[in-house]
Amino acid sequence: MAAGPILGSVGMSGLTLTSGIVLLAGLRGSDRVSLNRDKAGGIGIAFGTLAVAAGSLWGEVAQGVAGVSTALVQGGAMGDIGMGGTALAVTAVTFLPRWKRMVWPALLGISAGVLYAQAGGIWAIGHNLVVKLASVLGAL
Repeated sequence: MAAGPILGSVGMSGLTLTSGIVLLAGLRGSDRVSLNRDKAGGIGIAFGTLAVAAGSLWGEVAQGVAGVSTALVQGGAMGDIGMGGTALAVTAVTFLPRWKRMVWPALLGISAGVLYAQAGGIWAIGHNLVVKLASVLGAL
């Protein structure tokens, strides 16, 4: 683990933990973190992306969350959607409906962050950008 110029040697797990704390604080009703659908989905995507990059237990938890949405979208009756189509569908469901409870866009955002890395193509650009930013901050 190399020390980055901004945060020192935080580590990918440290960034994942912190983004998870921010997401949880917002979901629990913190006076410092107020979530709407877009913020919950965006922080969820960042958490999912960082969790996959961190690996170990973080990656397993994020993969488990993503497994639920992947199974629902790729259920079989709709044909071969592919991982890119699944990423597109999960992103649409994260940001388009009006959610009353912010836990749903947060969980769908975590799923989307994992799916972006798996889908490749244009979806991986955001994933690679988050990982690169994390390395600048001191996580890699």
